[in-house]
Amino acid sequence: MISRNKIKAIVAISENSVIGKNGDLPWRISEDLKWFKKITLGHTLLMGRKTWQSLPGALPGRENWVLSSTMKTSPEVRVFKKLRDALDAAFDRNLFIIGGGELYKQTISLCGELYVSEVHRTIENGDAFFPSFKNDFELKERLFENDDFTLNKWTRIPS
Repeated sequence: MISRNKIKAIVAISENSVIGKNGDLPWRISEDLKWFKKITLGHTLLMGRKTWQSLPGALPGRENWVLSSTMKTSPEVRVFKKLRDALDAAFDRNLFIIGGGELYKQTISLCGELYVSEVHRTIENGDAFFPSFKNDFELKERLFENDDFTLNKWTRIPS
């Protein structure tokens, strides 16, 4: 199986931990999307079916993997029915968990690093949330900051 230091999550969260609303991101921040691309380019992305369906298509320059019991593998996406199967297939690569809320909950305990864009706003009526993480991770590096968001890299506190 893949080692913990190869499993990473990347997420943008509001001040109240919202990551989604009505099946989509509650914001569009182009600078954050540029960072997302820069960090994940050349790596493997694992996402849930709803996250996949919210995208305009496969994200170029990355392997797109989806955890779903109903979807089928196609030329643009590899589908896994079980998380364990995806983790086994990713044994020699960096695997980025990119959402949604249920997949983050299932995998946060496996992650060695988190890239968290902390969006400087509160979102009302959000319906997808990022699990609490600050007790298990320490702030390693501030990668970027502007008026809209702060991007931080967090690493797991050794147990």
